[in-house]
Amino acid sequence: VTYRMRRLPDPAHKISRGIAAGVFTSFTPLFGFHFVLAAALAGMMRGNLLAAILATFFGNPLTFPLIVAVSMEVGSWLLGRPSLPLPMVFEAFAAATLDLWHNMIAIFTPATTHWDGLFRFFDGVFLPYLVGGILPGIACAIAAYFLSNPLIVAYQKRRVARLKKRFAKKREKVISRIERQKSENYSAAE
Repeated sequence: VTYRMRRLPDPAHKISRGIAAGVFTSFTPLFGFHFVLAAALAGMMRGNLLAAILATFFGNPLTFPLIVAVSMEVGSWLLGRPSLPLPMVFEAFAAATLDLWHNMIAIFTPATTHWDGLFRFFDGVFLPYLVGGILPGIACAIAAYFLSNPLIVAYQKRRVARLKKRFAKKREKVISRIERQKSENYSAAE
C-alpha cells in the first residue's frame, strides 16, 4: 500500500481529495461497499480513485470500534434516541446479517421470509449509524486532507529532486563518455 501510494501520478491536491473520500467512507455502515462508495465520492470530488480505495483502510479492526461508537452516539443524539452500547450494536449487525442470509435462502426454499428483524435493525442501528457517521466522517476527512496534502507535496518535491539528481549523474557520465570517445577518435585520426 505504501509503495503504491508513493507512485500515484496525480498532483498532491488530487491525491489528498481521494484520501479524504476514503476516510469519509469509513464512517458509513455500508460494509462491503466502501470501495465502491469511496471510488464514487473520489470521482465526484475529482480526487484520485486509487488513493480513495486505499484510504478506506482507515476503517480497520482497530479503528472500527471507535468509529462505530462515535457514529452511533452522534446519530442517536441527532435523532433524539437512546444510544445503544457497542456490544449490542455488533450483535445487531450479526443478527441482521443472519436474517438477511435466512431471507435469501428462503427465496429458494419453502421457508418463509421474516423482514421485521431487518426493519428493526434499520431503524434502531443502521439509521443512527448512517446519520451519526456524517459529522465525524466529514471532520476526519477534512483533517486527512489537510494533513496529507503538505506531506504529499513535500514527498513529491523530494522525489523529483532525487530523480533530477540521478538524471544529472547519468547525463554527466554519458557526456564524459562521448567526450572521451571524441578525444580518442581525434587522437586516432592524427
